[in-house]
Amino acid sequence: MTTTEESFAPCDLIIYGGLGDLSRRKLIISLYRLENGNFLEPDTRIIAVDRLEENSESFIKIAYKSLQKFLGAPIDEQIWYKFSARLSYQQMDLTKPEQYTIFNEITDSCKRVMVNYFAVAPFLFQHICQGLKHSGVLTNTSRMVMEKPIGHDLASSKEINDVVASVFNDNQVFRIDHYLGKETVLNLLALRFANSIFTTNWDHNTIDSVQITVAEEVGIEGRWEYFDHTGQLRDMVQNHLLQILTFVAMEPPVNIEAKSIHNEKIKVLSALRPITAENVHEKTVRGQYSKGFHKGMATPGYLEEEGANTSSSTESFVALRVDIDNWR
Repeated sequence: MTTTEESFAPCDLIIYGGLGDLSRRKLIISLYRLENGNFLEPDTRIIAVDRLEENSESFIKIAYKSLQKFLGAPIDEQIWYKFSARLSYQQMDLTKPEQYTIFNEITDSCKRVMVNYFAVAPFLFQHICQGLKHSGVLTNTSRMVMEKPIGHDLASSKEINDVVASVFNDNQVFRIDHYLGKETVLNLLALRFANSIFTTNWDHNTIDSVQITVAEEVGIEGRWEYFDHTGQLRDMVQNHLLQILTFVAMEPPVNIEAKSIHNEKIKVLSALRPITAENVHEKTVRGQYSKGFHKGMATPGYLEEEGANTSSSTESFVALRVDIDNWR
């Protein structure tokens, strides 16, 4: 599909947590690249929502600085001019349902699809859903996107999903993992199933073990409050790394449709040997990074980061031995 053959529906893209780390590092960068590729419909608008006292003018400056830092390429000023014209900012307390009525004024469901992107901590998901329902702004065309982690345990995850289901139909909800968009991850399926050398040898008879390693080069960088309530096990392992694990171990899907791939992933997860209270100390290791040097620069330890709670036991490092009990 090319932009000359088919156009996209315009939308009001609302980013809750528009000043947060995910928005600045990932979303703004990705949206700018969509602009650069001419994939954004001319009438699409991007509305950042956060609790801080900013305005549209200051948010546009923040977005530009984010591009300078994270884009990894020179900014095309003509593209930026088009892109920045889409940007606006709305200060809100996401826990107060009455404030969501502002969307009746700043969005237009008759002209644009309302897309709600939850780039915030999971405890706010329920507040946003309830606020949107209270405002009466949602229509059958409205969409919502949830980033991980969805809750902090099974019970809270079920609670969040129940609230979401009470406001949005299932076909309106997109639960995403941006890690799956990385080229290395995308190439795993092609490496395994489009290469006869690996297709016939990818099993326990040929491969002793597979190590999946994700190493960060940055520390907390102002994210202490979020990270310390989450930890690496929730932030990386139960979503990103398990997704990669399913790509490494899954059987060939019947086709490349999302449902077929999903079904094969579920089979892998179902075959995982349980990590229990009895074997957890044999199967897992947790730790925290200490002070040291990175690229010649002194770096603080986890408990020495700005705003740190020096008695925190939250893990910044985690390693697991995972056994998959299937024929492969």
